[in-house]
Amino acid sequence: MKLLLIHADYMEYEVKEKTKFAEDYQGTGDRVEEVLVAFVSVEKGDNEDVAKKAVEEIKDVAEKVGSKRILIYPYAHLSPNLADPETAIKILKILESEIKDFEVKRAPFGWYKSFRISCKGHPLSELSREIKAEEEVTKALKDEKEIVSFWFILKPDGELVKVKEFNFEGYENLRKFAKYEMEKRRAVDTIPAHVEFMKRLELADYEGASDSGHIRYYPKGRLIKSLLERFVTQKCIEYGAMEVETPIMYDRNHPTLRRYLERFPARQYILSGDKREFFMRFAACFGQFLMLADSTISYRNLPLRIYELTRYSFRKEQRGELVGLRRLRAFTMPDMHTIVKDMEQAMEEFLKQYKLSVEVLKEIGIEPEDYEVAIRVTKDFYEQNKDFLKKIAGFLGKPILLEMWDSRFFYFVLKFEFNFVDSLDKASALSTVQIDVENAERYGIKYVDVDGEKKTPLILHCSVSGAIERVMYALLEKAKFMMDRGKLPMLPVWLSPTQVRIIPVSERFLDKAKEVAEKIEARVDVDDRDETLNKKIRDASMEWIPYIAVIGEKEVQEGKLSVTIRSESDLKEQKRVMMSIEELNERLRRDCEGKPFMPLTLPKLLSLRPSFR
Repeated sequence: MKLLLIHADYMEYEVKEKTKFAEDYQGTGDRVEEVLVAFVSVEKGDNEDVAKKAVEEIKDVAEKVGSKRILIYPYAHLSPNLADPETAIKILKILESEIKDFEVKRAPFGWYKSFRISCKGHPLSELSREIKAEEEVTKALKDEKEIVSFWFILKPDGELVKVKEFNFEGYENLRKFAKYEMEKRRAVDTIPAHVEFMKRLELADYEGASDSGHIRYYPKGRLIKSLLERFVTQKCIEYGAMEVETPIMYDRNHPTLRRYLERFPARQYILSGDKREFFMRFAACFGQFLMLADSTISYRNLPLRIYELTRYSFRKEQRGELVGLRRLRAFTMPDMHTIVKDMEQAMEEFLKQYKLSVEVLKEIGIEPEDYEVAIRVTKDFYEQNKDFLKKIAGFLGKPILLEMWDSRFFYFVLKFEFNFVDSLDKASALSTVQIDVENAERYGIKYVDVDGEKKTPLILHCSVSGAIERVMYALLEKAKFMMDRGKLPMLPVWLSPTQVRIIPVSERFLDKAKEVAEKIEARVDVDDRDETLNKKIRDASMEWIPYIAVIGEKEVQEGKLSVTIRSESDLKEQKRVMMSIEELNERLRRDCEGKPFMPLTLPKLLSLRPSFR
């Protein structure tokens, strides 16, 4: 809201002509003597809280200038970002009714008027104020703060134990995860290990010219991210999902979307344009649900799965929680939604997607021992489906954290998450699946059953890996744990930007190195720089190159390569093996079997590369 406050000898106005937005008014105008005139522009986003703050500002100025009369005068020309007429009239009426202990008048809204004013001209006679709405928080976010959670450990045999009574001996990571979840301390006050790695390896960095939580990706980081995107998409399509694409922004006042916004615990980016307000999506739900609502679906089509890789989704996370690749405001989310006919089919699909998520993370390079499982469930669902939850707990054979609610706060009754606990003991959700019992009805999604009747299905929300950036974070944090155990940090071979580096021992062997590089079936580069052999090997190790192949006189004579194998080396000793090109290629094929491949995205010769640090 914009205010222009004029302390005047008098203000008089005459009503001329009504607009199509004019409120009812029977008079011809008014004149008020010895008055504080409050010219008011009501803006988009203004609400009752803004109106109440404006009341206090107007009263404060009136008291300071000694005016007993206040005239509220609608004035659109103070702002280019005006609220709709209905909201403006509502806010103006609040100003009129809430200003107590003064004689208050209000000029009508939506009429062309002429006016004359005589400003008193003292130091406080002309003042302006801007009052902004606090960041809008959804009902779900408000509810989240009020939720009373009951915390348990669900053992593989189905026994439910209160967290305080569980023996965490041998389950240190689970203890850390439970503590993190129960304390709900999300802010980060120390730089985590992966941030150093992403910068030093020239993968990614913060983008200072953008909003907080937005990242720039250098060629190596973009390559890793692209491979992960392709792999996760491939796995979802193989599972039976149909890939679609939907917009990244939606009308904030769309009635169905507005109700869903209130049910999702996320903060939105809001944009103005085309005389409307839009919000940036924070998942693919909006577009996919609208698409499904317009579709003709038969019971024969169920379960029906659609999928989108959202580049990007946007959530205006709080600044203190933003750090590196762990928590961002713009992220890439593989988002699959499944339509099922009833709860029985929902639970069947839930278990399948649970197993799929385990498989996807394992193939990426994140094993079950690298993460902890959380289940969030309503008490009613738990009591009615204990055997089903026992199946979930037994699949990985490890105890899991269970959060139970007395009543349903959100749109789902059951949810699982795989949570990676990093070097700072902070947990971040990767894979997740939810059983949604609200949104099919909210969006009008129907299917035709065997009896020819239209029925309302249930929906499963699934991200088989979690955000792609968070997968990168987990892989880099896992590398830190490798170092702590005395191993060399590395990425899986299929994700390593350079998989093989050829190092000639001198310039005399450079042509041979280039010749060998052409025969290796991988992302291979050649260190042709004018540096010592030891420095070249050290630099390759610092880049986490999985295979470092040296070529000199001996290697040429024997027709083999001297290869350092990073996965079999440690901080004390390097594993070097003499192998042929075909043996190296065979090993690379095993390392990367079933994974997508992309060629090197940097110059093959190191001397031609720029530095992104």
